[in-house]
Amino acid sequence: MQDQRDSVAKIDSGYVKQYDAYVERQHKKKKRLIRRLALFTIASLLLLGGLLTYHIQQRTLYAEKQAKYEELQEQMNLLEKQEKDFKEEIKLLNDEEYVLQIARTNYFFSKEGEIIFKIPDNGPSY
Repeated sequence: MQDQRDSVAKIDSGYVKQYDAYVERQHKKKKRLIRRLALFTIASLLLLGGLLTYHIQQRTLYAEKQAKYEELQEQMNLLEKQEKDFKEEIKLLNDEEYVLQIARTNYFFSKEGEIIFKIPDNGPSY
C-alpha cells in the first residue's frame, strides 16, 4: 500500500503549491506555538519557584523573629519584676527601723546594753 502512494505523482498546479505552502505555514505556526507555550511554562515555573522560595524564607524569618520577641518579652517581664522588687527595697531602706534591723541581724550591731550570741545553724551532731 505504501508503495502505491510513493508511486503516485503530485500534480504540479498552483492550487497544490498553495495548499502545500498553507500546510507548511500551519506546521511552522504550530511549532512556534509549542515553543512559546514551553517558554511560558518554564518562565512560570521559575517565577513560581522563586516566589515559593521567598515565601519559605519569610516564614522562617518570621518564626525566628517571633521566638526572639517571646524571649525578649519574658526577659522584660523578669526585669519589670526586678524593678518592682528594687523599688520596694528602696522604700524599705529609707525606713530607719528596717535598716537597723538588717544591721543587727547581718552585721551583729546591738543596742545599748544588748549582748549578741551567735548560734550555729547546723543541726545536731549526733
